Amino acid sequence: MKDVLLIALFALAGAACAGVAGAVVLRLVRHRSVALSLTVVAAVTVTAMLAGTLAVAQAMFLSAHDLWVVTVVVAMAALVSLGTALVLGRWVVARSRALARAAREFGDGGGFSAPHGTATAELAALTRELAATSARLDASRGRERALEASRRELVAWISHDLRTPLAGLRAMAEALEDGIAADPARYHRQIRTEVERLTVMVTDLFELSRIHAGTLSLNPSRICVYDLVGDALSGADPLAREHGVRLEGKRLEPLPVEVDGKEMTRVLTNLLVNAIRHTPADGTVAVSAERREDAVVVSVTDGCGGIPEEDLPRVFDTGWRGTEARTPPAGAGLGLAIVRGIVEAHAGSAGVRNVPGGCRFEVTLPTA
Repeated sequence: MKDVLLIALFALAGAACAGVAGAVVLRLVRHRSVALSLTVVAAVTVTAMLAGTLAVAQAMFLSAHDLWVVTVVVAMAALVSLGTALVLGRWVVARSRALARAAREFGDGGGFSAPHGTATAELAALTRELAATSARLDASRGRERALEASRRELVAWISHDLRTPLAGLRAMAEALEDGIAADPARYHRQIRTEVERLTVMVTDLFELSRIHAGTLSLNPSRICVYDLVGDALSGADPLAREHGVRLEGKRLEPLPVEVDGKEMTRVLTNLLVNAIRHTPADGTVAVSAERREDAVVVSVTDGCGGIPEEDLPRVFDTGWRGTEARTPPAGAGLGLAIVRGIVEAHAGSAGVRNVPGGCRFEVTLPTA
């Protein structure tokens, strides 16, 4: 038993010396290639085994021939181990460099294309993460491009919508100032109408800026959706009469919701005004409120004839006004964008789909 302990101590001492030396070398080359680190690890393994073997051989007073045989055997094992480490290291380095090139390409604005061939589990996991990140980045870039295009359109439309009434106001003001207005009272009424249009436009822009900046403050309270719809219908009734459109309330269930009454009334009013303006005379705009699972859905159905399928995803985009036939006489296409912003601020969602003869806008809100 004592001999076994002595052999173990001599082997441990020799291997420990090799291990300490290897640790120092690994620390020195820790910033170098992984192939070099793998080679050092293989060399330390073989050296530790050789050092332990030699220490035990010396303690056991082996013959020179036996010691030479042991040394040759260990040296051959060292050559095989180092060769294997070099091959493995070169393979890992090549895969890592290919992965780095692919990552550099998608970082420069391109798409990520995973390198061909097999890889270690860690590199394969990294490849999957990079592919997922590339997909999210592409989606983000797409949203950014769409938002930028929407902003450019909005600026162009706002500039156009502001230029026309301002030119009219200037002409009427000059006519009144020069005393050449044939009917000053009519000019005054027209000026007031144009000012009201501009006020509505500026108010919408301010509301939309608050939504986008995240500064829209809500004061939610428990309200019956029946009352909200009733107030919105009452407010839109004069406009409906002016356009010859009938307003109907269908399936209006008295469901409670936790919303800001003022902001949600604005949402329903915008939807009703939009529906009335795009419904021909003698048409019908129907409003309904019903429960679906754990949510309350308020829908406004008009008789506009429908929206092209390719335009449906853009209906709630800022500044979208659709085809010329759906372009309203006033406003800058901000009403539906405001609707979506307010509804999402209430943890809800807004959507639209075509129905026979028109389209249906749906606002989904969580129940109180």
